[in-house]
Amino acid sequence: MKGTKNPVPVAVASRSFSRHPVLRAELLARYDDVTFNDKGVILAGDGLIAFLAGRERVIVGLERMDDAVFSALPGLKVVSKYGVGLDSIDTQAMARHGLRLGWTGGRNRRSVSELVICFAIALLRHVPMVHAEVRAGTWRQPVGRQLSEKTVGIIGCGHIGKDLAPLLRAFGCRVLAHDILDFPEFYARHDVEPVGLEPLLRAADVVTLHVPLDDTTRDMLNAERLALMKPEAILINAARGGLVDEGALKSMLKDGRLAGAAFDVFATEPPEDSELLDLPNFLATAHIGGSAEEAILAVGRAAIDGLDDAGDPLTVSKPQMGNP
Repeated sequence: MKGTKNPVPVAVASRSFSRHPVLRAELLARYDDVTFNDKGVILAGDGLIAFLAGRERVIVGLERMDDAVFSALPGLKVVSKYGVGLDSIDTQAMARHGLRLGWTGGRNRRSVSELVICFAIALLRHVPMVHAEVRAGTWRQPVGRQLSEKTVGIIGCGHIGKDLAPLLRAFGCRVLAHDILDFPEFYARHDVEPVGLEPLLRAADVVTLHVPLDDTTRDMLNAERLALMKPEAILINAARGGLVDEGALKSMLKDGRLAGAAFDVFATEPPEDSELLDLPNFLATAHIGGSAEEAILAVGRAAIDGLDDAGDPLTVSKPQMGNP
């Protein structure tokens, strides 16, 4: 009957989804039997299993979904991901257990792209340093640089990289891209130059990372590769912590071998290296890339849709170099 709610039992483990009034209301408009994480607890292991027990479809955020969890939940059929990355879900184990995955990548791409441009302009104009000086009573006008006409290197041309490139072209930037996959039509349409990783690092005034974290990308910008960057260049990481050797980066920033860096993500969160955080040419934010209201709604609605429109986890999660 039209308008009848789905009676299938659903659980929402994600704390942020559970406390979002619009997403709650939209999910409850579709499903009659929903359990939310209203206590706001971090669910893991046995606690996660207990919370999800008896539920046929679930929405998860950062919760670790692995073989042990799937084995303990024989009635589970669908896992829908609230968020852009699948780092916390063992898709191979899902496939072995015959589960379906609901996930759509790229729903937060404009939110992240705008933050990257914010970072680039802030660093090029010395905004973090000048802000600290003004608060300390110093009034001076250091000369910065414009983003316009600069060479920007995008490492990872997935959803976010593809969204960012046209925005940078609007500034008149020369845009370089490095990816393990080739996107010739996109590159031609937006005048993007595909290059190798090391040539990109040598040429770019701004380098921005947009790749997932896995065994092939962990510490991909190590000390040796960071040393290829121009001293006047800046580095932005709004993708995943662990892509950059943070110790080597700190040394380069302190020694003036790199002009600046802005990180929204860290290998350990919250970050523990106070010396890095205190550097005047380092800008840090607390993993806010997707924390725009528009992006939260888009990602949440994709998770709701994923409860019904789920597929083979190995197909849905087919890897690409660019951030999902």
